[in-house]
Amino acid sequence: MTLELINPGELATPQSYTHVVAARGSRLVLVAGQVAEDADGELVGAGDLAAQARLAFANVGRALAAGGARPDQVARITIYVVGLLPELLPAIEAARIAVFGEHKPADTLLGVATLAEPGRLIEVDAIAVLD
Repeated sequence: MTLELINPGELATPQSYTHVVAARGSRLVLVAGQVAEDADGELVGAGDLAAQARLAFANVGRALAAGGARPDQVARITIYVVGLLPELLPAIEAARIAVFGEHKPADTLLGVATLAEPGRLIEVDAIAVLD
């Protein structure tokens, strides 16, 4: 598996993601949106975005492992946040770094009005490329 992380010189270099990820491999691991639910499907961290972000990203890590992938093999993530405001970004970034470390896949961060289940404040999906 090869991931080439590219930040074109003509674009501002982002701090927490990469503009372009060129991936080469023979297996894709597609992780459905993960939220702050425990193994019983119960919401954890009601009303607390930081707590929900930590668990949602940790659940992405668990799902990747179940598919035989590691966080450093992720080419892209999408993050959906209910009522996204700039002051929420540090909590989201901290949760992301806890799982991905210095690896910066391409990503999209979207503010949304609601998620599928009441009380869920963040959802994260991922695409990993493996050999």
